[in-house]
Amino acid sequence: MRVDTVYENARFLTGVAESEAIAVLNGRIVAIGADAAALSAVRRVDLGGTVVVPGFHDAHNHMAWFGMALDDVPLSDCRSVDEVYDAVARRAAGLPPGSWIIGSGYDQNKLEGGHPTRYGLDRAAPGFLVRLKHTSGHMTVVNSAVLERLDLANVPVGGDVVCDDDGSPTGLLREQAQLLLRPLTYPTPVEAVARGLDRASERYLSEGITSVQEAGIGGGLVGETPAELAAYQLARDRGVLRVRSTVMVAASVLHELDAGARSEARLPAEEPSALYGLDLGMRTGFGDEWLRIGAMKLFADGSLIGRTCAMHEPFAGEPDNVGYFQVPEDEIARTIAAAHRAGWQIATHAIGDRAITLVLDAYEAALKADPRPDHRHRIEHCAVLRPEELKRLASLGLIASPQGRFVNEIGDGMRAALGPEREPWCYRLKTVLDAGCVLPASSDRPVVDGAPLLGLADMVRRKTASGVVLGPEERLTPAEALRAYTYGSAYAAFAEKDLGTLLPGKLADFAVLSADPTDESTLDSIHVVATAVGGDIVYERS
Repeated sequence: MRVDTVYENARFLTGVAESEAIAVLNGRIVAIGADAAALSAVRRVDLGGTVVVPGFHDAHNHMAWFGMALDDVPLSDCRSVDEVYDAVARRAAGLPPGSWIIGSGYDQNKLEGGHPTRYGLDRAAPGFLVRLKHTSGHMTVVNSAVLERLDLANVPVGGDVVCDDDGSPTGLLREQAQLLLRPLTYPTPVEAVARGLDRASERYLSEGITSVQEAGIGGGLVGETPAELAAYQLARDRGVLRVRSTVMVAASVLHELDAGARSEARLPAEEPSALYGLDLGMRTGFGDEWLRIGAMKLFADGSLIGRTCAMHEPFAGEPDNVGYFQVPEDEIARTIAAAHRAGWQIATHAIGDRAITLVLDAYEAALKADPRPDHRHRIEHCAVLRPEELKRLASLGLIASPQGRFVNEIGDGMRAALGPEREPWCYRLKTVLDAGCVLPASSDRPVVDGAPLLGLADMVRRKTASGVVLGPEERLTPAEALRAYTYGSAYAAFAEKDLGTLLPGKLADFAVLSADPTDESTLDSIHVVATAVGGDIVYERS
């Protein structure tokens, strides 16, 4: 057999064992090791003694949001509200009056002075429309010119408009209250979304990312346009969707379908009724190796660092604040039950321990009513996980999808919100793995820097920015972290037959690294040398 390419002279960490070569034909691996090295090939590529791992797979990111936000005023490095205002003023100086000024990435936990306010923004950019997005995506600050255009008398359920002591809005819109901005900003043009995907995926390849799961399109807080899947198709048609993408569909997009007989003629549980979903009956799994529909994405609650997630006990220092749900509690259970019956994989955002309890109850009830093997339902973030709920998570066969990088970038804010008694429950990794769950890895980018090599280091070390080890018992070994960022994430998307390991029959997606990522001593110096998708080198470090 003559293959397209043999890659050799590297240590290939296949995810099962170590090998010295791989052979690629038509985008897939056909042989490894000595069998690969012995084959005739159109070309042979010497990888110069590097280390090759399966392509990194981010199981929860927001690629379009990240790509489009590259044009926003960057605020993540600001350390005071005055620095935020200065950044806004600098952007205003280069724009015509009346323009929008969009900033992103601020975190009140890192700012002297707390949240920016509309009054400060009014001073910084008079005559402009200003919107600053919190790094979590769960809140936004706007100036007075924007507030005047909002229907503040009709704040959506599951959100609030923060007011000062005299009852005047400060400009801070939390959770579903951000939807008040929709008449001014929505929908994002499909062309703009496609450009964002282009820019984001180019960055991803430079970091060794070859596949992702987009955590919500088409509606809700994270959706850009009702035609968002069309933007992915447009990017793919143009050849600029450079990483394989599984898109989660916002729960608000799903609806009942008139598919004929209903409850009086229910299909067996192993044959989903498809009475709740997308038009034409599309659901989880529709698509191909480049672009496919994944889970239904549902929001249960809010943010930990924003102190809006639903908690059993109050946040530290705020005895009257236990957070809240994004939608009515009974609606969460009804939506999960309907989507489960229709054959969807479900990914529910639940951060606070009270939200996790509710979601576990809903999954348990749905599975009892309609047993379904290998459902792979997920809890996104699963941030404050009590010991008793960890046992339930494992017994139900659920997947927790935490973000290891959070510990470094926003861990100090999480610690402050929880207090020392609840710290051990925060963004658990090792105990989830030890409970028998398959653990994926992800970034929630652009909430934090999504480079997988940074994420690996944080999953292993779990040090906050101030140097505190958050939950030392949750540290992973480097090998466990690597498996989470490859096989674990592929499994969470039902993609492990094609992705996550470098074995014959799998897609030839891999990252070429300067050192061994399973050696903890390399984690501060390792870098991506090259990235391959479908057996072709698509990025090389200059």
